[in-house]
Amino acid sequence: MRNNVVRLEKTVVDKEKAAAVMQQADASVTPPSMPPVVKTGNNRERWSAALKAVMLPALTFAIVIAIWQFIHVQVVQEIPAPAVTWDKAVEIFSDPLADNGPNDMGVAWQVLYSLGRVMAGFGLAVLIGVPIGFLMGMSPTFHAAWQPLIQILRPVSPLAWLPIGLLLFRSVDPSAIFVIFITCIWPTLVNTAAGVQAVPKDYLNVAAVLRLGKLEIARKILLPATLPYIITGMRLSLSIAWMVIVAAEMLTGGIGIGFYIWDEWNNLSVPAIIVCIVLIGLVGIVLDGIMSAVQKRYDYSRA
Repeated sequence: MRNNVVRLEKTVVDKEKAAAVMQQADASVTPPSMPPVVKTGNNRERWSAALKAVMLPALTFAIVIAIWQFIHVQVVQEIPAPAVTWDKAVEIFSDPLADNGPNDMGVAWQVLYSLGRVMAGFGLAVLIGVPIGFLMGMSPTFHAAWQPLIQILRPVSPLAWLPIGLLLFRSVDPSAIFVIFITCIWPTLVNTAAGVQAVPKDYLNVAAVLRLGKLEIARKILLPATLPYIITGMRLSLSIAWMVIVAAEMLTGGIGIGFYIWDEWNNLSVPAIIVCIVLIGLVGIVLDGIMSAVQKRYDYSRA
């Protein structure tokens, strides 16, 4: 009996050793590496999207340039050819920071002066328009008092205010800033008031339960909730202001991209005018892109 027990134990030990050896052998054997799976469908979609992003705009520009060339040859020869305009652009941007006096400055300085006026008027409109918009949104009495005046003044062209600005300030820069201020204040004010009125009543009920003061309600509840509306109004204001400043500078003179275009017209330099038109568009794209990034940053509905 004892011998049988010893044999059984030996058999169990041998099986355990064999199992351990098999596990080590399995661990030492590395499976053959599988070739990477290439997702051809995704790659094709990416290439197709990239080609569309490049080829379609390039095709559009090619069509516009062809029409431009046709107009130059067959319709109005005073319109410069695309090649002539390109040569003028190379000349203008070869020294954009030239400074030979107030009447002979590079195109970069002209753009910077215009941007300075736009930012001054834009900032002033935000500082004044946002608080008034909050008051209109929070107080029905204040809204009823201001709404008729805003409805009368908002449709007026900003350039109609230029003579008033010249009469008040008797200087070019403050008058242009005044026009930009009038341009920017209405979209900022109206969007701010609409944002405050769109705040859910539950937020205000919670504020009443917590016994928050009016300043705390504005700072902790209304401002975060209305920030996307405010930025939307600012974005609209800035895009309109960049268009208006060109016309305002044409009328007031001085340094600025608008006056630069008018001065080139007086010099019969149409290629320079076309270059400036493209430059104004590019600067406008940059400004709108900045405001779009800010808007996405504070658009909590996307979160």
